[in-house]
Amino acid sequence: MARKPRGIELLETARALLSKSRDADEVRTLQAVVFPLDLGMSIQATARAIGRSVRWTTKARNGFISAGGPPGKARPAMRCRAHMTEGEEEAFLEPFIEAARRGGALVVGAIHAALEAKLGRRVAKATTYNLLHRHGWRRPAPDRRRVPADPAARGDREKNSARGPGGSKKGGRGRTR
Repeated sequence: MARKPRGIELLETARALLSKSRDADEVRTLQAVVFPLDLGMSIQATARAIGRSVRWTTKARNGFISAGGPPGKARPAMRCRAHMTEGEEEAFLEPFIEAARRGGALVVGAIHAALEAKLGRRVAKATTYNLLHRHGWRRPAPDRRRVPADPAARGDREKNSARGPGGSKKGGRGRTR
């Protein structure tokens, strides 16, 4: 003999929400609660009726019952793998973007350090690049350590080196021996 379905105390709440619901997943969750209680259906029959797997039906039903009603969404304004909402990201990047617009460079190291300070934990540098990519910045800043080449010094070095400008002792571009 099968066990009696639990959640009878939430049956009226589920019925009321079912008549007002507009989201398909919400309707199926509520049906997973109502069908076994009202119609005496097994969880397998309920899953077949609502077009979901037995596992999904059980999880949805138990989530509704344990929450005492419709479970709220944990992070409604967040995206997958996001640490901040879009508005928070824009506010965070605004000082850096303003500096870049005034002629400065967007230095990823400084943005990364500020991001870690804001979040209060370490994050991968790729997180910073992904953040910039989401907001339209795809060009990395130039390397700050590179000193512009001096053509006169370069020409002088090539003249005085043991090898010719092509790299070989003979002055050609072949392999050295």
